Amino acid sequence: MFTIRPFREDEAALYRDIRLEGLRLHPDAFSASYEREAAEPLDFFARRLSAGGVFAGCDDRDVLGTVAFVREIGPKIEHKAHLFGMYVRPAARGTGLAGMLVQTLLDHARETVELVQLSVASGNTAARRLYARHGFEPFGVERHSMKLGDDYVDAVHMVKLFD
Repeated sequence: MFTIRPFREDEAALYRDIRLEGLRLHPDAFSASYEREAAEPLDFFARRLSAGGVFAGCDDRDVLGTVAFVREIGPKIEHKAHLFGMYVRPAARGTGLAGMLVQTLLDHARETVELVQLSVASGNTAARRLYARHGFEPFGVERHSMKLGDDYVDAVHMVKLFD
């Protein structure tokens, strides 16, 4: 049905396409902006992939979802990582792909860190439920986390601790 695998550096164009789609269709779900990333050269996306930790959720034809993992740098915080850039194309929603992406990221993270944090728009109840099913717990709300035009989006910060 679906395969979850790391994106390869030579798939920068595929990653760019799905990343920009998510930013364009759901600006309230990402702190990055479509306009800024759309202006970046393909090499920008290739560099992101070369760092590792960016996963693709695929069927036998297409990339249908993505999620990324980034570890903190520095001796006092390198026990932490962040889940970011989670996006599943509309045609694959409700299929279990999102859960597979999150679980793959957690399996990857468990090997190198003690906890994973994320931020999710407070109004995105489907995403909040998904993360809760995978053991993430809220630890705070950031009011006015993002500003889109004249509107603000609050963010719920969540954490998954590995035992």
